[in-house]
Amino acid sequence: MVKIEQDLFEILSQIPDPEIPVINIVELGIVREAKTVYDNEIEIVITPTYSACPAMFNIEEDIIKLFKEKGITAKVITKISPIWTTDWITDEAREKLRVYGITPPEKGSHEDHINVPKKCPRCGSENTKQISRFGSTLCKASYQCNDCLEPFDYFKCH
Repeated sequence: MVKIEQDLFEILSQIPDPEIPVINIVELGIVREAKTVYDNEIEIVITPTYSACPAMFNIEEDIIKLFKEKGITAKVITKISPIWTTDWITDEAREKLRVYGITPPEKGSHEDHINVPKKCPRCGSENTKQISRFGSTLCKASYQCNDCLEPFDYFKCH
């Protein structure tokens, strides 16, 4: 039986983010709390990356299904306060994003990074240009490297 919070987070780390499957929901900072309520019942608190994040329903279903397979009833609570921030993404997840071809967000305030060049995840060049403020998902913007000419996504800071 799962009894301690660390075990719950370990189990939850098996669930990949539906939009960026190279990282899991714990590394992304979506899972805020996990606790045992009763013998076979747990509560998981999640925070969406955006208030209208379409993946949250899938994430909730994945959590419930994963624990049901282990004979545990999971109650998922969505909290929007405090607002999710890219600062909650782990350093390990940032590196996984880079290797996957997505430039990870910088830590700190969005305003601090508006005019900072985005580093190409393939060649490391800062000689890049924004193609579109909107990428393949709401949380990303499209860029292109002027040196290696490869397109890439940048995970927006917020």
